[in-house]
Amino acid sequence: MRIEKRQVKDRPLTVIVEYPEWNSSVERLIDKISKADLTFTGKADDRTVSIGISDIYYIENVERKIFLYTDKEVFRYDRSMTDIESVVSGTELVRISRTCIMNTAHLKEIRQIRNSHLEAVMDNEEKLIVSRKYLPDIKRIFKGENV
Repeated sequence: MRIEKRQVKDRPLTVIVEYPEWNSSVERLIDKISKADLTFTGKADDRTVSIGISDIYYIENVERKIFLYTDKEVFRYDRSMTDIESVVSGTELVRISRTCIMNTAHLKEIRQIRNSHLEAVMDNEEKLIVSRKYLPDIKRIFKGENV
């Protein structure tokens, strides 16, 4: 594989993928590239904000309401966890419990706490509980595999 980069001012980001034949590797690459620019529309107070997938630390369902957590802000989101999960498959967002989806790009460490429970510590020192049921998905992401 050959990678070329060049800066072109006053033009949008453009990715051109040239391939000798269409196969599953090319298809996965295209899928990853297209999801890198994924955004969510969140609400906070009287404002509506577009939030890039890379800015999201985690998504949580609290009393049937969905919240998007960034480094310093929290936004309300008007879709279901199932909708979100279908959109973010193949990205660094992975489900860690019935009520939480975490961005592994912001994961600092996972540690074992009492009674063999697991805790994810994020870049911003936020702590999340990881269900053992979802741990294999996190391990696959760290190995570079798709979930």
